[in-house]
Amino acid sequence: MRTRSHSLPDPNDKPVIWTVAISRLSDLFRDITLEFDERASIEPIHLGFEDAVRHIRERMENERCDAVIAAGSNAAYLKSRLSLPVVIAKASGFDVMQALARARKITADIGMISYQETMPELSEFQDTFGLKILQRTYATEEDARAQINEMKAAGIKAIVGAGLITDLAEEAGLAGVFVYSAASIRRAFEDALEIARFTRLESGRARANPLADALRAKHGLADLRGESAAMQRVRQAIVLFAKSPATVLIQGETGTGKELAAQAIHRESQRARQAFVAINCGAVAESLLESELFGYEEGAFTGSRRGGHAGLFEAANRGTLFLDEIGEMPLPLQTRLLRVLEEREVVRVGGTRPVPVNVRIISATHCDLDQRVRDGRFRADLFYRLAVLRLTLPPLRERRDDLVALAEWGLKNALAALGARPHANLHAELLACAPLLENYAWPGNVRELRNLMERLALFLAAEPLQALSPSFIAAAAPELGAPAVPPMEKTAAQTAPPSGESLAQVLARFNGNREAAARHLGISRTTLWRRLGRGE
Repeated sequence: MRTRSHSLPDPNDKPVIWTVAISRLSDLFRDITLEFDERASIEPIHLGFEDAVRHIRERMENERCDAVIAAGSNAAYLKSRLSLPVVIAKASGFDVMQALARARKITADIGMISYQETMPELSEFQDTFGLKILQRTYATEEDARAQINEMKAAGIKAIVGAGLITDLAEEAGLAGVFVYSAASIRRAFEDALEIARFTRLESGRARANPLADALRAKHGLADLRGESAAMQRVRQAIVLFAKSPATVLIQGETGTGKELAAQAIHRESQRARQAFVAINCGAVAESLLESELFGYEEGAFTGSRRGGHAGLFEAANRGTLFLDEIGEMPLPLQTRLLRVLEEREVVRVGGTRPVPVNVRIISATHCDLDQRVRDGRFRADLFYRLAVLRLTLPPLRERRDDLVALAEWGLKNALAALGARPHANLHAELLACAPLLENYAWPGNVRELRNLMERLALFLAAEPLQALSPSFIAAAAPELGAPAVPPMEKTAAQTAPPSGESLAQVLARFNGNREAAARHLGISRTTLWRRLGRGE
């Protein structure tokens, strides 16, 4: 077991990387590890989720680890709870194409389940290759299992996805087609090595405790791209707000870059060298959210770890805690959060001893919090406490001057990820496509634009001589043909089921498809789960 070191780093001392997987991804990690054996000390951890978090935290007390590699929902879980860099292995567009080709050899009825986000470009593949692909997303293992059962009932016979998905698919008697390739895993290992080199060289000496270097904000002002007047005002506000210790509320539609702005505020502030901890309040169940934020004492509930568990407030001490989708926080937790903000101390679940914390709170929401306060769904006193400083991010349709530059940047990065070179006249080609891009409302904002560029890059990489013309883009992205309706938060009356109809009846009307039911109601699937659990 390694002990803590206070000496200068030995250039011959190899980076330490841990791989975390509980599914068939473990085998792929093992095979790739052999290729990197001379460049890093790599150790597999065959655990997942809370078991992996507990194991890693215990070892970090006395051992050094420079980066963790994981994938899918397991990686997202580790990233939000561990105090060291977590590299997420991601399947490339070619991985998906190859997996679909393998699934097609089994059956024409194919399902694909991905973590949290679908792949809109798959609709193009369906038309091109004559595939029938049913897409779903999941947030938890329970959610994934339910999605697989729905697909099985719909006649799907093969499911493409990560290790958890393929394991559950085979458990349900379906064919599971693993989406990751060796090339994608190698890329994750290279990223982990780069992170390890950077963090160790930047400090100039071996870290006395890896936690001190962990959870850094990865994005700064330069990542908020765009030279429009609206974006210049945003950057000016960030620099100004960074000088103050006051709370900041960031408002903006989905995909406008709220977390980027939060990280930029942190990096411009005096807390820049301290931790930046983020959590999505709408993506975590209420029972878990409380223990994750405030921590818990030993024996607080069944399954609680020995010795208790420090919450995110304690992890972010002297740094910044970013509360994304704060509008989704349940009312009981809003009361606890207000007390922490007022008293500057936190009491763990099941405990009585207050722990002093010095944390700057930055929160974000895509909804109209003022309206939620009026509707009684958000505490007015908490709202005013969180919104001492307010920053509103403009939607992409209000900064059309930035469209071509953002598209060019996104397309170049997407092509580079596929190992392809952009056309020499790419800028001129995009300028010719500007009217097509500018006539679309971009309801998904910069995130949607980036996703579209990844889709175009996939087609361009497959056909290097293909010119980037308006007709080519229109064929690859038919949604650009008609202006989209800008997203607007629905009122409480609009999100409630029709009179006399329960949520269960709405769900039945959509044949049990929770994603469609949630979309109809204008709420997230997590919120739908929460309301179903309350028997609404």
